[in-house]
Amino acid sequence: MKNNPVVHFEIYVQDMERAKTFYEAVLGAGLEHMPNPTPETEMDMWIFPFDQETGMSSYGAGGMLVKMEGFAPGGSGTLVYFGCDDCAVQASRAAENGGSVVQEKTSIGEHGFCALVKDTEGNLIGFHSDN
Repeated sequence: MKNNPVVHFEIYVQDMERAKTFYEAVLGAGLEHMPNPTPETEMDMWIFPFDQETGMSSYGAGGMLVKMEGFAPGGSGTLVYFGCDDCAVQASRAAENGGSVVQEKTSIGEHGFCALVKDTEGNLIGFHSDN
């Protein structure tokens, strides 16, 4: 297994436009529409920015929002953390854009800080920062 074994993540949504607007506002970055790789399955996918040149060989994992029948959003599964400069900023933006703060910026000792929020779809997500 590699040192950073996660290479991709998907966050399932019911209302793509609402979710896309939320994540773009909170992360301060645009999402890019991804064409459906399996036309026999109806999907709407928007990918988070990532280094496409190095792809899965670079640090971190690429991911996307996905709207697909049979895959519902929720807050009881895997928790995805987004890296940022100050997780308090993203937590505040989440609250300002229809989400809710579950855990304010909290020290995790020598590992920095984290904050937890629920997005507009009910998914629990995290933010991590060194400061």
